[in-house]
Amino acid sequence: MRTRKPKALSLKDVFETEYARREMERRARDEAVRKQQEQDLANAQALHAAVSSDGDFLHQRGLTADLRRYTVSLDHDHYRVAAYFEGGKASVTLSDKRMSSPGSAAPRKQETVETVEDALKVMAQFLADETR
Repeated sequence: MRTRKPKALSLKDVFETEYARREMERRARDEAVRKQQEQDLANAQALHAAVSSDGDFLHQRGLTADLRRYTVSLDHDHYRVAAYFEGGKASVTLSDKRMSSPGSAAPRKQETVETVEDALKVMAQFLADETR
């Protein structure tokens, strides 16, 4: 019986194995990020559909609804309520436009939530706080 002599490892072989492993890990991370971004965008679109579904309500309150990529905002002359989706969560903020320079709004309240429904609820709470 002949036994085969094991092939000696070389730096090139080990390097190529390591490089391939790292490339697979990078691709998996990139795919996970892409999927999360798709979900964040879908959540923002769903929230925008919910907040803009009743145009008469928005008009009566002096609000305009806007969607910009991952952010849904409700703008009034005096304040902005916005929800920004990232990493599977939404950061909902209430900003005062009266005390800031044009184009910027100073955040007064902020809450982080997990779902579109919770973002909608917090936006409604912040809106109610401003219309007392």
